[in-house]
Parts: sequence; structure tokens; C-alpha cells
Amino acid sequence: MTRPADATSGAGLAPLPPTSTIGILGGGQLGRMLALAAARLGFDTCILTPEEGAPASRVAASSLVAAYDDPVALAEFAARCQVATVEFENVPARVVDRLLAAGVRMAPGPLALATAQDRIAEKTFFRSVGVDCAPFVAIDRAEDLAEALERIGAPALLKTRREGYDGKGQAWIRAPQEAEAAFAAVGAAPAILEGRVEFVRELSVIAARSWSGEIAAYPLAENTHEHGVLRRTVAPAAVRETTAAAARQIADRLLTGLDYVGVMGVELFEMADGRLLVNEIAPRVHNTGHWTLDACEVDQFEQHIRAVAGWPLGPTRPFARAEMINLLGDEADAWAAYAADPAARLWLYGKSGARPGRKMGHVNRLTGALPD
Repeated sequence: MTRPADATSGAGLAPLPPTSTIGILGGGQLGRMLALAAARLGFDTCILTPEEGAPASRVAASSLVAAYDDPVALAEFAARCQVATVEFENVPARVVDRLLAAGVRMAPGPLALATAQDRIAEKTFFRSVGVDCAPFVAIDRAEDLAEALERIGAPALLKTRREGYDGKGQAWIRAPQEAEAAFAAVGAAPAILEGRVEFVRELSVIAARSWSGEIAAYPLAENTHEHGVLRRTVAPAAVRETTAAAARQIADRLLTGLDYVGVMGVELFEMADGRLLVNEIAPRVHNTGHWTLDACEVDQFEQHIRAVAGWPLGPTRPFARAEMINLLGDEADAWAAYAADPAARLWLYGKSGARPGRKMGHVNRLTGALPD
């Protein structure tokens, strides 16, 4: 398998010593947990976020509040950081280019971010490295849908090519006469039409790759979504060894093909015949990996910091089974009850303004020890 190398990686990075500064683009809960993990390893973090008082900013060594493409803020961010990473994938490409031009190492690099930001590029990449996914057709205008539906059939899922998450920017087309309304529902923007997949369950694998190409993957997790938002993760998932091996091979192909550095979340569909189809990738730490915070010696956040800092990757074997439940909206108001529950491990994100569907925290429960 040959892919063009990402100019940000190539040779290995000399391990960053403690007290170095790692930059994080984004100030949400993922950035917050990355900053906490970095601090435990002796690193400082600098957050660049457009949000005043962002969750990550309140636990970081320093923070810059500005638009991501603000040239003054980017120059200051670059001056403070030895390496930079992201907590969400939709960082504008021009921001990454400016940081690279300023001599900042980016992990993950622009190849991975550009691929994940465009669903057509993402699915095309999957095929190029021999990874199966749902059938798809690019949709640039409403008139493209008729031919696409003839090729894929209905029902089919229409998604915007760029952005959109937690079920946003999506519309089902169950019959050809619904096509025009569906295109309007996704903003009449360039889109992708994906064939419906009859899967048994949704799985995910969290994997990391170092600057030198070392790869480490956590066991598969089984996920349940409600209204397009992740509700529950159980890990390790009860799967056959052949399924686990197939997931590791998929992660290896994706990480290597993108010359990736850091932790990646890979969402999978398990088919009735045991095959795995890739739904999408997230070039960052991932919600379905939160269970690792309390069930693994090295969780996904520490693993990401280790990878981007050039440290050895840590062990990924869990010592317990775990269930993760997202706390959405005012569910986090029950924090006192969770805190009083000896079986619950409560993680709150420091967000104000709870609203329906907003991720305010999560709870991990360890459901049984695993044998040595």
C-alpha cells in the first residue's frame, strides 16, 4: 500500500521533554480532557478557541481567545507551542497551513484533516486502501439525485459533504419523490448519497499511531445512538476474534494510509455475515473511547498526548469491562446522585447552558474485572 507521505510526519519526532507546550485547536470537552492528560505527564497546553471561558481553557496553562484564522493569534499560538493538535476535525485548512509555515509540527496533519472534512474524499480514501464502506454517489445539485437513486436505490441517506455531526446535516430519502425536499433539508449544499446498510450493530475502534509508525489499538466497543447522538458505549464488545482482527487491520490501513499521528476513532457497521464496513473516521480522540478513562491503564487522551509528543505508546489492554453513558442536557443536573454512586465514575465538562441533546458529561461504570 503506497500513499503520498504527509509532510508533517516523515521522520520520527524526538520525544518532547516535560514542561514543553502542546497546542490544542479547540476548547471543548475533548480539548479539556487532553489538557488534563497532558498536565499529568508534565506538559503545558495552550488552547486556541473562539469561545470565552471554554471548558478546555479553564484547565490549560494558557489560552488564546480568537477566531482560528486570526493571524495575530495564530502567530502567538505558534510561538508558544512545540507541537499542535486538534480536538475537532473541522479546523480550516488555511489555519493548518499557516501553522506549518510557522514551523509548528501538526499531529494529525493536513492530509488526515482534509480527508475527514469531506465525505466524498473520505469514502474515496477508504476504497483506495481496501476498506469497505457503504455505496455512495457525489451530489452537487438536486438534479443529480434521480440518477444516484437509480444506482443505489431507496431508502438512502443524504448527507452534506462537509461538516454536520450528531445527526445534523442528514436526511433520509425513502422514495424518489422525497429527493427534492431532502436536498433542501440539508441546505441545498454539495452532498453525498449513501446506500442504506442493513447492519447488526454499530462498533468502533480507537487506535493510535506514533511518529515512527507504531500502532496500538484498543478493543472494539459497541455503541448505541439515539436521534443521531451517541447514548451508550459498552466495551470490550463481545465479538469473535476474527472480527477483532479485522477491525485492527482496518485501523492499521487507515492510520498508515494517512501517515497519521495521534488517536483516531473509527466507526464501523457489523454486518450479519460478520463483515465490517467503515462508516466514518474522526481524526481525534472520540466519544466512543471515553470508557478507556476508567477501564484502561492508559486512556485515549494520554495515548494521544504520548503520540503527538513523540513518547512511546502506552498499553491498550483494559483491566475491566465498562459502560459509558453520555449525559445530555439537564441529565447532568443529577450530578449529586452520580457522585454518591460508588459504581459511577463521573466526568463533567464544565459547560454552562444545558440544552436538549448537548453533551454535558458522561458516566463510566465498571461492570466486571477482566482476567489477567
